[in-house]
Amino acid sequence: MITGDASYIKKINRSIILREIVKEGLISRADLSKVTALTRATISAQVADLIEEGLIIETQLEHFTVGRKPIMLSLNSEAGYALGIDLDYDHVSFTISDLTGTPINTKRVETNTTDYREILNLLIQHINMYKTEYAYSQYGIIGIVIAIHGLVGKDEVIHYIPRLRWNNITLKNDIESEIDINVYIENNANLSAFAERVYVHHETENLLAATLYSGIGLGMMMNNEFFRGHDGFAGEIGHMIVVPNGIPCTCGNKGCWERYASETAIFRHLKETRHMNSVTYDDIQKWLNEGDEEVHQLMEEFIYYLSIGLNNMINMYNPDVLVLDSELLRMYPDSLEKISGNLNSSISHYRALQISSIGRNSALLGACALAIKHFLEVPMLNFKYDFQSNKPASANI
Repeated sequence: MITGDASYIKKINRSIILREIVKEGLISRADLSKVTALTRATISAQVADLIEEGLIIETQLEHFTVGRKPIMLSLNSEAGYALGIDLDYDHVSFTISDLTGTPINTKRVETNTTDYREILNLLIQHINMYKTEYAYSQYGIIGIVIAIHGLVGKDEVIHYIPRLRWNNITLKNDIESEIDINVYIENNANLSAFAERVYVHHETENLLAATLYSGIGLGMMMNNEFFRGHDGFAGEIGHMIVVPNGIPCTCGNKGCWERYASETAIFRHLKETRHMNSVTYDDIQKWLNEGDEEVHQLMEEFIYYLSIGLNNMINMYNPDVLVLDSELLRMYPDSLEKISGNLNSSISHYRALQISSIGRNSALLGACALAIKHFLEVPMLNFKYDFQSNKPASANI
């Protein structure tokens, strides 16, 4: 039983109501009362406050021909906007979403530097630009979440970004001291996992999401919360050793998983063997279409080593859903079936293994969603978005 003063109970009820409105898209006051088990008087009072605050709006359905047309409630998507930022090695990506998590503006900026002060100034410059651009809305930019490809502590201090060579960076404080907007710092793999939970896998509370691009990162959602470990550094699964005394890794060990089962490992190998300055996804797709034996063999080895690490992850965490985010897996025929065929241990238990339908923007969408979660003060979000058509999915009526 929840106990506390009236303001605390009101805050809890508000969170419950907002969560259901977001989940359903459109819902009547009567149905809100049913699904939340709150009295109609409580619903009416809370809804009146939320309408006055501009967070929800009323819509009258037109297709009812008998009786009173029901008045439906929905989140006011244009009341404010979330800013998600993905801070990568050679570029920074920005995405603006409305309050329903729908992306409306995405921009990529090449950095060509690893100097912290230069990148900090770039971030502040673009944040101020977005702050001005969306100042017309009632709440403006409601929060900023920055995805970091490295170690982020529970205190949101960036402890280490390998490719940028940053140590103990207080990016959150440095931005907030210049701009009056809440800033949150989070590991990129965690944000990818959050996006999978919020946009796709609404029915699971335990989800793992492995990103396989520049290295291998693991985002973990356990009981709808991030699993961070003691200091916040959990998920550096790419440095699990799968080949004793194998290929040297930048972390100082040899035989790390990401040296064999990340996309970077594939691109690096092909650049070396084919004496090319760069290799693109289009190049690999072309070689696969042509039946290039070396590329096919390389992909089979990629899947083999990937399966070794996945088997370890499944046995360690027993996830409900395991999501893999990789362009190469999306390109390679029957890749998921081949991985599943390698996971044949009688003690490995999971419900679903899937390739991400969101793709490379998962960290950005997760960042926007996390900013919205903090702003609305809800325990979890269920957004509906069609990633094939890049449109919001139809609301439940």
